Amino acid sequence: MKNSAVSQTRAVVLLSGGMDSCVCAALAARDHHAAALHVSYGQRTEARERQSFEDICDRLEIRDRLLIHNESLRVIGGSALTDRTIAVPESHEGRGIGAVNDVPVTYVPFRNAHFLAAAVSWAEVLGAEQIYIGAVEPDSSSYPDCRPEYYEAFNEVVKTGTREGTIRVVTPLIAMHKAEIVKLGLELNAPFDLTWSCYQREDRACGVCDSCNLRLRAFREANAKDPISYGGVMSKAG
Repeated sequence: MKNSAVSQTRAVVLLSGGMDSCVCAALAARDHHAAALHVSYGQRTEARERQSFEDICDRLEIRDRLLIHNESLRVIGGSALTDRTIAVPESHEGRGIGAVNDVPVTYVPFRNAHFLAAAVSWAEVLGAEQIYIGAVEPDSSSYPDCRPEYYEAFNEVVKTGTREGTIRVVTPLIAMHKAEIVKLGLELNAPFDLTWSCYQREDRACGVCDSCNLRLRAFREANAKDPISYGGVMSKAG
C-alpha cells in the first residue's frame, strides 16, 4: 500500500515495458503519484512493448499516461532495433557487425536523450520533480547512455534548462546486476508477467537475442522462474 503522504509528490517514469523499467515503475508508484511515459520509435517490437506499457500501468494503477511517437530514431537508423536490414545478433555473437568499441548493433544512437527530453518537458507541465529511468550499467550490453556519468551530465543540463531547475533524473537500478533487479522486483511484486524484453519477436520471446539472454540468466541466478514464454526455451528456477 502506498504511503498517502509520500504519494502526493509527483514523478514521471519512463516505462518501455521491459523488466528494468517495470521495476522502476513499481518503485515510482510505491513512493509517488506516478505518471508513466512510453516512447514508440519504430523499433521491431513496438506494438508488443506498447501493450506491456498499458498492462503494467493497469496493474500498478498508474492512471496518468503519455504515449509519444518519435520517428526520428527510425529515420536515422543505425541500429538493429530500428533498421530491419541489420540483423539482431544472438546473444553476444554479433558485436563485430557495425559495432564500435564493443558497443553492439542493438544500441540505438543517443536514444535515452530523446526519451529524457520528453520526460523532462512533461515533468515541468505536471510539476513532477523526479524522473525514473531503468538504466543499468553492469548488464547494459555496453550501451554508452547507461553510464552514471551520462545521467550526472544530463541532470546538469536539466538544472540549467528548466524553469525551476529542480527536476532530477533518478536511476535507482544503475549499479545493480540483472539478478538483483529480479529479486527487487519480486519483493515489490512488480508484474514481470506483463513485461517484454525480446528485441525481435512480438508473439513469443525468441530466447536467443542479447536481451532475452540477459533476462533468462538473471532469473536463473535469482533462482526464480521467468513468467513469460519463450520460443523453444524454457526458463527454470535454480
